[in-house]
Amino acid sequence: MTTRPTTCSIGRAMDLLGERWTMLILREAFWGVRRFTELQRNLGIARNILSARLQALVAAGILERRLYHEEPERYEYVLTQKGRDLYPAIVAIMRWGDKHLSEGQAPPLVLRHSCGGDAAPHLACAHCGEPVDPRDITPEPGGVASLA
Repeated sequence: MTTRPTTCSIGRAMDLLGERWTMLILREAFWGVRRFTELQRNLGIARNILSARLQALVAAGILERRLYHEEPERYEYVLTQKGRDLYPAIVAIMRWGDKHLSEGQAPPLVLRHSCGGDAAPHLACAHCGEPVDPRDITPEPGGVASLA
């Protein structure tokens, strides 16, 4: 049995992302919604909660706050590279929900790639390219070099 590390990337990520509104804000950002009023309207979220979540995402470097109007000052929220790197995880969660929580209904949204095919996350071994199954994985101590 592998010794558990004292720090966990899943735990750290969930400290930041593991709240419903945060994930829905990211969904909207991936769909091109950038402005506070549009986010509030689309999500039906209270202003104070939206403001707090946006501030946390900006502080974490996932969103960038950009001025788009000077008088009065208005800002939009744009995904950074760090934020865009969350896309496969967001799509994987969506697809999991489609498969296991749909109660027999068709998915409410299908993602199409520019080639016309269905876009779906695919986790594969970086070495052999085979699909990854949790039964084929052995957790081992890592470090910064193992993330390359």
